[in-house]
Amino acid sequence: MELTMNVAQQQHLSQKIIQSTEILQMNSTELEEYIGKLALENPVIECDDMAVLGQERISPDLNRKLEWLASTDQKNKIYYKQEQEDACMEQQWHNQHDSEESLSEYLMSQLISSELSPHDQAIFEYLTLLLDENGYLTDDLPQLAEKLHLSYEELHHYLDHLKTLDPAGVGASSLSECLILQLKRQGSLTPCKEQILRHHLSDIARNRIHAITSACQITTSAACQIIEEIKTLNPKPGSHFSNRENIKYVTPDVLVVRFSQHFQILINDSQYPTFSVSSFYQKMSQTTTDTEAKKYLDSKIAQAEWVQKCIAQRKSTLSKVAHAIVEHQMDFFMFGPLSKKPLKQADLAEELNLHESTISRAMKGKYLQCSWGVYPLNYFLSKSIKTRDPSESKHITPDHAKAMIREIVRTENKEKPYNDRIISEKLAEHGIIISRRTVSKYRDEIGIPDKVGRRQWG
Repeated sequence: MELTMNVAQQQHLSQKIIQSTEILQMNSTELEEYIGKLALENPVIECDDMAVLGQERISPDLNRKLEWLASTDQKNKIYYKQEQEDACMEQQWHNQHDSEESLSEYLMSQLISSELSPHDQAIFEYLTLLLDENGYLTDDLPQLAEKLHLSYEELHHYLDHLKTLDPAGVGASSLSECLILQLKRQGSLTPCKEQILRHHLSDIARNRIHAITSACQITTSAACQIIEEIKTLNPKPGSHFSNRENIKYVTPDVLVVRFSQHFQILINDSQYPTFSVSSFYQKMSQTTTDTEAKKYLDSKIAQAEWVQKCIAQRKSTLSKVAHAIVEHQMDFFMFGPLSKKPLKQADLAEELNLHESTISRAMKGKYLQCSWGVYPLNYFLSKSIKTRDPSESKHITPDHAKAMIREIVRTENKEKPYNDRIISEKLAEHGIIISRRTVSKYRDEIGIPDKVGRRQWG
């Protein structure tokens, strides 16, 4: 057995570096939650008090911003006032959440007048709780009957009754059945319409009118009329009762306020609390003679101070990135989305002398609010589009191409719509050079159907 010695370098990330990168990529809401958990775990952390106005949380810094804005530009005050209004609204939303009527509760309220036994009521309640967010019951019925100790016929009796409740279409097992139930409730269901709904929904989606007219032996006009009626139905009868817990609030991390001569860029640090290290525990660490206690306190103090440093670094990095974005995308902030220019992550990294991974973490999951709305920071990164005039490429983005595609489709003959190749040629006439496949990709992204889907039948 021969022993050998090799020299090799290995890179190890310390726990502090990992923690620093994690904090950098947190958005305001995540950072607020992180500080809250840290304050519970680390006894030396003291979260600074927030000024309280009614149910709203307002930081002293935000108050200063509001006072400053009030004395300058009243129009832009709304961006910061919105912070306190959002806090109040969110609190009221959560207070109301427990009292909101769910789909199950709404359905059960319609059965109050029925003389139901406790057993029947329990079964109906269980069935309503099985409905998905669209109001469909997609469980395997034989298994469900066995689970409820019912025969298959008995289960169908309960389901038939459930399907008579409002909103129409609730309790259906599929989109076809949902739409059939709605037409039946309206008294307008015919064998032809039922055939179309059961066997030709994909043809409707693809605008294949001839397939429908051939299968149902009806005229093109009659088929178009039926399809228009079907489009008025609600494919998701339970959508108005969707689980509100799935709603995520977007809190802007960067605020860009427009003044007459300049833009003011502010980092929204009012969302998360600031904290300090307890002077009591600092003094205890210096005076205690208990070695274990001193070691514990020193580690917790070091942790708190490091997190403070990481948060300050996060703010500094985010501020640099935001200022660079505003500088590069000045036309966007002045004139709107169609004035956005191509900008790469590598451009920001080079300009700020930061690694691309640092830029990526600083932008990840964060939003910017300006007079044009709220946008993910990544929205301001965009590649350039090839143009006939190379000097124009640095000004043309996919958004410009998409806007042009919308305009071309808007003005086309709807009975003979353009295919993607012709749209590509039309774009070339305007100096934008993209392939047919790219046209198809952009068209799908902005929700425009293909040639067949856009065709209108006379």
